[in-house]
Amino acid sequence: MKRIVIASNNLGKIKEIENILGNNKFEFLSLKDVGFNQEILEDQDSFEGNALKKALSVAKETNEIVLADDSGLEVDILNGKPGVFSARFSGENATDEENTKKLLEMMKDIPKEHRGAQFRCVLILMLPNGKIYRADGICRGRIADKPYGNNGFGYDPIFIPEGYDKTFGELQKHEKNNISHRFFALQKLKKIMAKEGLLD
Repeated sequence: MKRIVIASNNLGKIKEIENILGNNKFEFLSLKDVGFNQEILEDQDSFEGNALKKALSVAKETNEIVLADDSGLEVDILNGKPGVFSARFSGENATDEENTKKLLEMMKDIPKEHRGAQFRCVLILMLPNGKIYRADGICRGRIADKPYGNNGFGYDPIFIPEGYDKTFGELQKHEKNNISHRFFALQKLKKIMAKEGLLD
């Protein structure tokens, strides 16, 4: 059975990846599972840069197949902000509530038709031979006027995906997972892996 190290200790994320990529031929491991406890600073200026940095760091230490991702929220009228700063939009060690509050404050006078936004996810799959595969996914939507719902995390309570009248914070987990940016990125990656014979 092939091993894939997910560059994360987020069990929810690992389970989501396992559900989409799993075909009983892979064992999915967290960073904790392989004894990787270094902190990797996400200091690059793009999601791809951060994902690649994580993949390289973990691959160097483990010599395993590594899957890393980086993702965040991009608001149209803010020229793509918060982007790579999504998790620390209102400062280092900011809480989800602080980040959400800052974003809503910046958009308090923006009408509904100009509140377009998207969640973006970039995945990097790195093989021990140095081969690198990339896939990305986007979920379009708009920013709500205030938080709704307690599900999810981050900006989920203020993001209304296209075709819905509820935020990610109001949707059930399985509903969100079927339309999320990570879901679309994983679907693309699965096709790449199949084409390269990695799923055989």
